[in-house]
Amino acid sequence: MSMHMKRYTMPGFWPLGRKVNKFVMTPLPGPHKKRFSMPLTIVIRDVLGYTDTAAESKKILARGDVMIDKKTVKEEKHPVGLMDVVEFPSVKKQFRVVACHKGLELVEIDAKESSKKLCAIKGKTVIKGGKFQISLHDGRNVIVGKENKHRLGDSVLIELPTQKILQHWQIKEGVPATIVSGKNAGAAGKIKSVYQRKRMQEKSRVVIATKDGEIETLKEYVLIGEIK
Repeated sequence: MSMHMKRYTMPGFWPLGRKVNKFVMTPLPGPHKKRFSMPLTIVIRDVLGYTDTAAESKKILARGDVMIDKKTVKEEKHPVGLMDVVEFPSVKKQFRVVACHKGLELVEIDAKESSKKLCAIKGKTVIKGGKFQISLHDGRNVIVGKENKHRLGDSVLIELPTQKILQHWQIKEGVPATIVSGKNAGAAGKIKSVYQRKRMQEKSRVVIATKDGEIETLKEYVLIGEIK
């Protein structure tokens, strides 16, 4: 796999000029897809402005001064994606990656909130002993026991770094929701209605009531729940 990509192919939400240089580093394979993440160096240097060069960012990482989801990360190309918590313990700063109209952005959060993460359920399997294991949007897997209540499209609020499930949301009317992909990314509100597909050619859709009106989008574009 190429360690760099041409700048004109990088995601639009990366805060970099497309004509400054020909190439830019690409995120390593990991918890998030390349098109929906940023290399950690770009987050430190270009998004947050904590350093001026990639070399300075690399030194910060080598010292172990950066954490993602409560775990120290030293890899400069580590992919940073939706709902990840990026921390700088030495300066007591915490940020969460959230959806916006351009794609992704970082917002500062308090220390208490940094111990929680909202994750969408993307897969579900039966493991030894008849227990269920759910796969979340950030690549992690969580064993939820024998209770078969978690569904694809639902969300769970987990504790970091233990992965203990604090709350579970089912996708239904009245549930808080944020659009995380598509042309309406970043819009938030509450689910007004859910339309499950009736034919293979169809896709399930939801209608979300926002402060600016109702938005209909694909079910797969929605992350439900909230962090309190």
